[in-house]
Amino acid sequence: MASPTVDDPEAAARQAGLHHASDADPGHRRVRRGRGFSYVDADGRVVDADERSRIEDLVIPPAWEEVWINPDPRGHLLATGRDARGRKVYLYHPRWREVRDAAKFADLADFADGLGDLRGAVDGDLRRRGLPREKVVALVVRLLDETLVRVGNERYADENDSFGLTTLRDEHAEVHGSTLELDFVGKSGVEHRLAVHDPRLARIARRCHELPGKHLFSYRDEDGGVGAVSSADVNEYLRARMGDGVSAKDFRTWGATTIATGVLAHPCPDDQPCDRLVVTSVKEAAEVLGNTPTVCRTSYIHPVVPSSYEEGSLGEAWAGSRATATMGRPERAARRLLLG
Repeated sequence: MASPTVDDPEAAARQAGLHHASDADPGHRRVRRGRGFSYVDADGRVVDADERSRIEDLVIPPAWEEVWINPDPRGHLLATGRDARGRKVYLYHPRWREVRDAAKFADLADFADGLGDLRGAVDGDLRRRGLPREKVVALVVRLLDETLVRVGNERYADENDSFGLTTLRDEHAEVHGSTLELDFVGKSGVEHRLAVHDPRLARIARRCHELPGKHLFSYRDEDGGVGAVSSADVNEYLRARMGDGVSAKDFRTWGATTIATGVLAHPCPDDQPCDRLVVTSVKEAAEVLGNTPTVCRTSYIHPVVPSSYEEGSLGEAWAGSRATATMGRPERAARRLLLG
């Protein structure tokens, strides 16, 4: 299953040969001076020329405010700040990002192999009576699967007023008949306006909406109290059914990979270079995920997809794949590529 380094920053830092860091630690500050900046250490002293050069090489966006800079060049976290909208932003060491991205892809084949069974388990939990935790967690998992929206965490919601599925509030949702509509701002200020047409999901979401409290995805516990589904609940649910390495993040990686597979399954037009179709596949996946094409290509689309397209084997995988009750044809083709 997916590497534990995906969800363990300290383990990822060790694997990358870096030191885990936090902006709660002492660090440098950036101070505006005229049209430029100066940099001072934790004691208020201006840093020397070599350190200034290192900091400038980080290319911290000039619009960032409240900038904290790690004095350790081998820290996994190099700088933090606030963007123009007041959201907390992070600058990580390139090597740490490489390790995290590699971990996303390392065992995606296992995720693909177990996805059909997971979907069956989710269907079973959605049929439970009442609003127990397992049923509402299953609802969130189904929405993760269908929308590819981030799972969310309370810290990011509190710091940046941006949301994922588990942090949605009642005001972010409306139910109209058999349609669940979600309208919220996600990570990086991306606006999400989603309509999920499914009578069962809409019915469960409406009942969640009626419970007291601010969180949308709420449930009744065994004592009749109300609880809210957290990202930890979702990851616990997934790991109990697919293995310890799986997390909610795998849905976005899998989604981008299958979108690219579907685009690249078709021959490139005679009047276009084939690499243009690769660019198109990345753009389509990025649009769905709400990422830039660069981030989507390096962090979400499994590299076997573009490489198989370039080698000519993707078409064979597509030809040998058929949709099933639990997986569409692009998913079956991507699974075939990953499993070999």
